[in-house]
Amino acid sequence: MKPKLLIIELWGLGDLVIATPFLRAAAGQFDVTLLAKPYALDLQPRLWPGVKVFPFNAPWTAFKRKYHFWRWPFLEMIHLRRRLAAEHFQFGISARWDPREHLLLKILAARERIGFPRIGSSIFLTQPLTRPDPASHRYESWRVAGRALGLELPSRHQLPVPPQNHEKTVLLHSGARLPARIWPLENWRKLALHLRQRNYTVHVVCDADQENWWKQNGESGVANPRTVTALLSIIDRAGILVGNCSGPGHLAAISGVPTFTIYGPSLSEWFEPLHPFADGIEGKACPYKPCSDYCHFAKPFCIQDIPEEVVLSRVEQFVRKHLPVNGTSASARSLSGLVS
Repeated sequence: MKPKLLIIELWGLGDLVIATPFLRAAAGQFDVTLLAKPYALDLQPRLWPGVKVFPFNAPWTAFKRKYHFWRWPFLEMIHLRRRLAAEHFQFGISARWDPREHLLLKILAARERIGFPRIGSSIFLTQPLTRPDPASHRYESWRVAGRALGLELPSRHQLPVPPQNHEKTVLLHSGARLPARIWPLENWRKLALHLRQRNYTVHVVCDADQENWWKQNGESGVANPRTVTALLSIIDRAGILVGNCSGPGHLAAISGVPTFTIYGPSLSEWFEPLHPFADGIEGKACPYKPCSDYCHFAKPFCIQDIPEEVVLSRVEQFVRKHLPVNGTSASARSLSGLVS
């Protein structure tokens, strides 16, 4: 029987996608349980079919009021502890520099607890790891964690990708989990118009709180997928995706769709999607950047003040390069050594 491994990744959709190469490699050697937000259940059949998902919305991952303890779901947390401790995991691992996750590994009674210690959290770990260079991509933490389990993951630029499809649709996703990451909607509308004027097929996808704005501004066909499964079905019909620094871009990249990202308070060197042709434009300089989306100003000028003409020009170049021409895009022709 495979040894049991508990993996903790409690944060965003993009974080789960970045963990995918590790999850796939671990499932080949371990009986893997992933503790993650409920939308991991939608990702599991597509990305990691050999992984069992235990859904949990950790209260400390909320953006606001995370330590209003009277709001915490303590009964659910007690059930979580009983259920997972009964699994008797030989190994538990967190790739995040987060004492809360290290304490959780201890509470859930994983025998060997592996993670990157911070402010004394090594007392909860049996195998503290040395953190990668703080400037490195988030994926590097999973590579280091993998080595602790005897798993050698390829470098980010050597990861295999699915073959690019032959769709010719430009998917614009104007949403993000937090307002500080959203390029102004009016600019997104101008980008859609700019591409259509150049005879590209454009499909706009948005968050629920943006849908009325889009419809009021003439985008009657805007899509607002309510589940990750629905979002995946839209991505499968896209030739490329342009979006803010958010989960949909990561999901597109892992599905083989080239992505262009408009960054704001986050850094591309940390969060660039896992695709060899991922590209993007950096947000304006800010003395507090990266600020974990807690903007110090009245508005997040790092993303809202990126000139529209600069983005339009860069996106048009990206679209021209990566959309299929005579059945095959330039990027697809150069992927032969990387296609899974």
